Amino acid sequence: MPARMSERHTSLIAALLVAIGPVSMALYTPAMPELVRAFDSSNAAIKSTLTFYFAGFAVAQLLAGPLSDAFGRRRAALGFLSVYLVGSVLAATAVSVEMLLVARLIQGTGAAVGVTVARAIVRDQFTGDKAARIMNMVGIMLAIAPAMSPALGGFTLALAGWQAIFYLMVGFGVVSSLLLALTMRETSVPSRAYAEPRIVIKNYRTVLGNAEFLSASIVCGFAVGALYAQATILPFVLIDTVGLTPTEFGFGMLMQSGSFFLGSVTMRLLMRRHSAERLVLPGLCFISTGAVLLIGALSIFGASFFTVMAPIAFAAFGIAFIMPHMQIGGLLPFPHIAGSASAMMGFIQMGSGLLGGTVAALIGHPVLAIAIVVPSMSAISVMGYVWHLKEKRLRTRAAAEMLAEKAAPAE
Repeated sequence: MPARMSERHTSLIAALLVAIGPVSMALYTPAMPELVRAFDSSNAAIKSTLTFYFAGFAVAQLLAGPLSDAFGRRRAALGFLSVYLVGSVLAATAVSVEMLLVARLIQGTGAAVGVTVARAIVRDQFTGDKAARIMNMVGIMLAIAPAMSPALGGFTLALAGWQAIFYLMVGFGVVSSLLLALTMRETSVPSRAYAEPRIVIKNYRTVLGNAEFLSASIVCGFAVGALYAQATILPFVLIDTVGLTPTEFGFGMLMQSGSFFLGSVTMRLLMRRHSAERLVLPGLCFISTGAVLLIGALSIFGASFFTVMAPIAFAAFGIAFIMPHMQIGGLLPFPHIAGSASAMMGFIQMGSGLLGGTVAALIGHPVLAIAIVVPSMSAISVMGYVWHLKEKRLRTRAAAEMLAEKAAPAE
């Protein structure tokens, strides 16, 4: 039997794993306008460094999940972190935009294991509100590191240049690998059969054929994907259009992360009296309010720090309410292939971020892009929840009818 970690131990390991992706994305966003000048490039080319990171992150999850089912969560995490370190070193020593693009692709590939394994180790050991509490605690701790990343990135840029930001990622990768090697226990019963292409395809077909999983993934994917998509837009809105310095931009992003942190803490307090499931709808109301406020504020007042970041803060507060239950609920039907299910959920999440970022790049104008892309993705998240409720009612009705049929002969 695999070793079991405590709630607290699992929360800490999961938070470290999940943080790898957002930290690696947020740390260098203040440097994006500087990278345009450093490589004598264009905004579109530098935005593509995030797109390549998203692409590597999204696609590699489809490998990370089955590999963690086949070889164990711990071995998969350490293996992919080695890839992440290679990408970080290449990014720090990049001499051209093309080299930076390749480095970010490799970085994203290595970072993909984090969110996949984090959700899987929770599903391996816990279910229900206990699992939701762990994911909520992960959200609380997760808010701290990405919240500080843009500020740290902006400060590092001003102090030592853009290369130093990527060397910070190298250090983060080394420390993360050491902590996992020393403290993480294996929580699954690995089987190499799960790595066979035929079994991988079969498992993914099983996962995608489950409507409750798919609808839950859309709710999570497009809510969080909106945050990922706007990461490709906000530096050009707040630095180039509004006029913030990279350091000011970094500290300004604390408004988003601080709101997510506040939402996570508020949810934890509310979970003393309410189930995580009941808190999803209020969260979606906050997300919808943020979307409406963003459109209205930009239309009436134009782009400023508060007309952009205040609505985004509203949405971030609501996202903290929906993630714990929707993530755990989506993985619930797949105890034996939790890695694959988690990977597909992450692929949908990152894929939606990639889609949003691509649409924003096609729109071109950053203010118009954020006014269209973020509200649209929020609306898709809400529609996903309507679908999820419908599928849950159908499953409950089918289960009740089956019980009635079994009981009928005894009457």
